[in-house]
Amino acid sequence: MGCLLLLATVGPLHAEALTPVRPTELPALQHRAPLAGLARVDGRAFAVAADGAWSLEEGARAWTPLRWPADAQPADVVAVVEDGKRAYALLAQGADRAVRGVAQLGIRDGALNLQKLPPLPEALHDPRGALSADSFYLSGRGADGHGRLLRLDFADERPHWTAMTLWPGGAPALSLVAQTRALFAVVPEADGERVLRWSADRGWTRPSTVPGRLVPGSGRATGQAHILYLVRDAAAADAPARVQTYQTVTAAWAILPGAQAVAATRSAAWTDGLVWARAAPGGSAFTAAQVQSSKLRLHWLDWVVIVVYLAGMIGIGLYFYLREKRGSTANFFVGNRSIPFWAAGISLYAANTSSISFIAIPAKAFETNWQYMANNIIAVFGLMFVAVWIVPLLRRLDLMSVFSYLETRFHPSIRMLASALCIFVQIGSRMSVILFLPALAIATITGISVFWSVLLMGGFTIVYTAMGGMKAVIWTDFVQVIVKMGGAVFAIVFMIWSLKGGFGEFWSTAMAENKMHTFDFSFDLTKATVWGFIFLVLFEVVLTFPKDQVLMQRTLSTKSDREAGRSIWAFAAIMIPGGIIFYTIGTALFAYYRSFPERMNPLLPIDATFPMFIAAELPVGVTGLIIAGIFAAAMATLSGIMNSVATLISVDFYEKLAKNRTPKQSVFFAEIMTVVVGLVGIGTALLLSRFDIHSLFDVSIELAGLLGGGFAGAYTLGMFTRRANWQGVAIGIAGSIVLTLGIWTLRAVHPYYYLAISIALCIVIGYLASYAFPPPSQSLEGLTIYRRKRGSEPAVAEPMPLQGRSDV
Repeated sequence: MGCLLLLATVGPLHAEALTPVRPTELPALQHRAPLAGLARVDGRAFAVAADGAWSLEEGARAWTPLRWPADAQPADVVAVVEDGKRAYALLAQGADRAVRGVAQLGIRDGALNLQKLPPLPEALHDPRGALSADSFYLSGRGADGHGRLLRLDFADERPHWTAMTLWPGGAPALSLVAQTRALFAVVPEADGERVLRWSADRGWTRPSTVPGRLVPGSGRATGQAHILYLVRDAAAADAPARVQTYQTVTAAWAILPGAQAVAATRSAAWTDGLVWARAAPGGSAFTAAQVQSSKLRLHWLDWVVIVVYLAGMIGIGLYFYLREKRGSTANFFVGNRSIPFWAAGISLYAANTSSISFIAIPAKAFETNWQYMANNIIAVFGLMFVAVWIVPLLRRLDLMSVFSYLETRFHPSIRMLASALCIFVQIGSRMSVILFLPALAIATITGISVFWSVLLMGGFTIVYTAMGGMKAVIWTDFVQVIVKMGGAVFAIVFMIWSLKGGFGEFWSTAMAENKMHTFDFSFDLTKATVWGFIFLVLFEVVLTFPKDQVLMQRTLSTKSDREAGRSIWAFAAIMIPGGIIFYTIGTALFAYYRSFPERMNPLLPIDATFPMFIAAELPVGVTGLIIAGIFAAAMATLSGIMNSVATLISVDFYEKLAKNRTPKQSVFFAEIMTVVVGLVGIGTALLLSRFDIHSLFDVSIELAGLLGGGFAGAYTLGMFTRRANWQGVAIGIAGSIVLTLGIWTLRAVHPYYYLAISIALCIVIGYLASYAFPPPSQSLEGLTIYRRKRGSEPAVAEPMPLQGRSDV
């Protein structure tokens, strides 16, 4: 009831745009011939007309004439295609002014430099062009009057123009813009102007109608999912144009207040906005409009909520530090094997739903649909097998490092190789992404830089993990699940409540746009399909679950093999409803921002969509709660990674290599390694923040697949075969990594398949290579899923190495 009253009092009070634009007048330019093009080249404004070319330094009071190269003339330029960083001149020859060539523009020492691209296959009239990161798109009319659409791939060894399928109707484009693996054309139709979208998987679609008349040639991509246009009122021919955003995911338009373009003739990309030209006495005048994106500061009550949460986490770590007498590494790493199965199961879910789930999965569902949710559903069936066969087998061995099994089954070198690869994957693939994502959210919300956000979150996690060990990790996980799931559910209810049509509007929007589409049964290996998920779950969960020390360490902390299996059942029971919550956030964001597009920030990446909503829309106090949820999502996984990687370094390396160590020395070394691992993770997250990455969810999957599959396959060979030996496994690990990297360079399949492919390669190569060497000579009793037949003599197993046992 209290929640409903809160929602009623804080309903949508938003009507104003979140990001207005600020206009700035630039110096006028004197020229006689009509302006042919406007662009931003090498950080400077650039203008060209038939009687010359000029540049304008930032902050300069006048335009500077540029010397033209000897093999071309300004009059040859019909138009300029640019994206704010690069610019290309469309060159014409002959009286018909048809475009026959394209050249990249550069400015050096007061002179214009033209670097020509391969010649066009035919001359084009009424040209429009667009630039993406790796391609140049050019449209126009051929000599026969029919439309053409050409593409040049910059990545080709010998770049050349290829023909693409033109949009339906073939009308000349008013604008052409490339944005995030898609091409957008605005074309005139009988009932107005239409936005058409092309993507490789769907071809041409008709997502939206322009709310007015577009200024021809205007349009620039900004952020990862917006295009800025100049749009006039359709009812008034002489009305000034206004800056509007087109959201490429929701297909919704929003006016950005603050500037109007009167009689705009040319436009180009400007710093976080647009610049346009208008006719003036003796030449042209220019106005630049920059999108204003201000940080949304937290209320003091939000800070109180966050501080209380962080203090609680430190308090739990301090409690276990003072309570426990850690005389052995078993206490620090596996909590003396005294954790209840239900707490271990909840902790498993907490570790598996990091900031990637809290931020990147809603962003993925906002941008696409629920296709990745199919993996959660299929994984539950895989976990059933793991709960019955795999986890009890390993729990009976009383391990601390799951890689101790590889030493007993194969050889110490396999254990150390696999452990080293796991450490590298956990720090490089998971820890860095999990730290960076919430840091991005916090920077979006509070204005604190990503640098300080990473240090703050990583530092607190280091402290309570190093103090409390595995018991602190598991019990803080329990609290963190409550915090983050409570905040997530409130956000969903708030978004649906804010819609004018309530749940009915939410549901109809989701169904109309197919936003809850989950199962793709196609056999396209470039997509995330059901068959791919089955393949992935088979190799990543069923056959190789022990590869993940972060998850396995929680099951190894339970009281018995029976309790370990039950912890997996608890984990599986939470996985589907938890996944539904996170994917519903993304769908609710889509419905919300389709209704209120003016509340989006066009400069932010897609991964910042949910953090932006938290900062701009939620009531005071609740914002702090959900930020605490973002902290909780990240810190639950971070603490597990820190403790698990410290376990691997201590048990698989230190305790094997150090001589005459005492239990207290081992515990102290483990505490130090927890701190060191945390600091390295912070460093890799800061390094990651320097790159512009479209989807961190995809990056984490890709890195884990490239490097994590090799050692994972070793467990399959150990548990499911009797013939595999350590020499064959070593060859399998090396071969799988090399071949998977080769597949990655070819981009032949979807990144989601890399891990499964790498595991499969390790299994096949390792098993076949094992026949080149003698079979294992030691007893395999208790080390495989095969059980001794009744009535047979018991095999005598070699003793388990001391490293990794709980009696250390």
